[in-house]
Amino acid sequence: MSIFGFLKPDRPAPPQELDIPLFPLKSVLFPGGTLALKVFEQRYLDMSADCLKREEPFGVCLILKGEEVGEPATVHSVGTLAHVTQWDMEQLGILQLGVRGGRRFRILESRTEAGGLQRARVQLLDEPAPVSVPAAQAGLLSVLKQIAADIGAERMPEPHAWEDAAWVGYRLTEVMPVQLLAKQKLLELDDPVSRLEILYRYLEPRGLVK
Repeated sequence: MSIFGFLKPDRPAPPQELDIPLFPLKSVLFPGGTLALKVFEQRYLDMSADCLKREEPFGVCLILKGEEVGEPATVHSVGTLAHVTQWDMEQLGILQLGVRGGRRFRILESRTEAGGLQRARVQLLDEPAPVSVPAAQAGLLSVLKQIAADIGAERMPEPHAWEDAAWVGYRLTEVMPVQLLAKQKLLELDDPVSRLEILYRYLEPRGLVK
């Protein structure tokens, strides 16, 4: 037998899995995006303290059924890792968090702990290789650059990856005045060009792109 008969073909690395706490919100966090959170329920105060201590993220998911406070809510299965970038507690018992979106994930299984905090075993979703904004959707860039100038670096922090179709699509989606469910569906899309095509079709009839 040839020596090549003993060689095993390369296998793709298994998808990365994490066990993380969840923070259900009526907001959608996108990779590279920012959110300001006011935390006052004990379960989320404890969660935040633990994440800060361990320097680990938690998961932000859009609520499918339920509310942000009270009984644990049912969430959409795809969410985004939230990395704490700043925190402050000017008033006792109320924690102000600034978070930045990391990798997208899909919930594989979830559970609710005694204090009402939800945790989940999640699979991190692969992001496609960077691709430039196609010429057919190039008009979206001028729209986004104007929005970025209007809202400032605090809401759209640098670096600005104008050449990256995924980054451009995420930034446009998070500022568009559309329903949260539409934003969730665009978050779940794996193809960044398809996301730009949808955004272009939404903006073109409104005369916002050329």
